Amino acid sequence: MSTGTTARYDGLADWYDARFVVGAEPHQPGLLDLLGPGSGPCLDIGCGTGRNFETIRATGRTVVGLDYSADQLRVARTRTDGPLMVADAGVLPFADASFDTVMVMWISTDVEDFGKVVREATRVLRPDGVLVAYGVHPCFNGPHVEWNEDGSRLVHPSYRRSGWHEESPYWGDDGIRRRVGMHHITLADYLNAFLTTGLTLERFEEPGDVHVPHTLAVRARRPALS
Repeated sequence: MSTGTTARYDGLADWYDARFVVGAEPHQPGLLDLLGPGSGPCLDIGCGTGRNFETIRATGRTVVGLDYSADQLRVARTRTDGPLMVADAGVLPFADASFDTVMVMWISTDVEDFGKVVREATRVLRPDGVLVAYGVHPCFNGPHVEWNEDGSRLVHPSYRRSGWHEESPYWGDDGIRRRVGMHHITLADYLNAFLTTGLTLERFEEPGDVHVPHTLAVRARRPALS
């Protein structure tokens, strides 16, 4: 995914799917509960190779997938016969109030302006619609974080160095970040992205049962028309 740049994930879809999707648990931790039961179209922004399509369908919703990488969508097509489209997450090709549910999945680290993405997601959400954002925890996952074999993390003083990081001495040799880089934002900037939208923030979660969370999730709702 990107906003206004090349699709960094093109050429990586088969590797990415084998590494992160094939053989993984069918539902990412906590995602079913965050979405809750629903109906109507669910826009999966940053859908990648379609890892979350089964989860969307399990809640009663229908899948609409969007990603900046046509290569990722090539693999995603094997997991749905619903609409898939290549588009910029910061300039969504939909009218206002088009979707009952919008998911923003794992892209805060892959876009130049996460706040712009959240505002666009809000724009295409119908009144009383649900937005779920799920992805990298800014505090415990990033170019400033060194992962230790015992599951602990060492956080370096570069936490406040926002923006693009093409390299980090703490990234492993065969991970996704070595291949595509990472856009780091602080926790404050991440949370403030939602405060500018007018959404009602319902829940924050740190999904998973690991002692140091690497994921942060938000459930919010667009206020109903009065």
